[in-house]
Amino acid sequence: MIVFELICPKQHRFEGWFSSSVDFESQKGRGMLSCPSCGHAEIKKLPTAKIRKSESAGAVRPAEVPVNTQGGRQVPVATMPQVTLNQLIDYVMANTEDVGKEFAEQARRIHREEVPYRNIRGVASAEETEALIDEGVPVMPLPVPPKGDWH
Repeated sequence: MIVFELICPKQHRFEGWFSSSVDFESQKGRGMLSCPSCGHAEIKKLPTAKIRKSESAGAVRPAEVPVNTQGGRQVPVATMPQVTLNQLIDYVMANTEDVGKEFAEQARRIHREEVPYRNIRGVASAEETEALIDEGVPVMPLPVPPKGDWH
């Protein structure tokens, strides 16, 4: 087994365990590697020190990693929750209007049909969010990073 320090274009660092350098290149070439934090498929190796294998160490078989096919490529199951969250946030960012700190008021006005329906996103305190839910306004808090820090 060989352990590589890997990195994606968003500077997320993580380890990858492979049976050989050839195995890493093969998986990379087939699009089987992705960042566990953001799902980006452009992965690079960082320089690492070699580990000397002792004579008493026997052959080690690679662990079986369950995979699921997403969009025609295999994705390790362990990375799927983060990838799914990232896809949800991508969808929300692309299909909503940012109303900023006016979110609670705009959500109420849309709910009461005072203004035309539209998909919105914005900022609300925990108290404002709780009040909206109590009033029956459908809202869903999401951990969205600051502007410019997403992918």
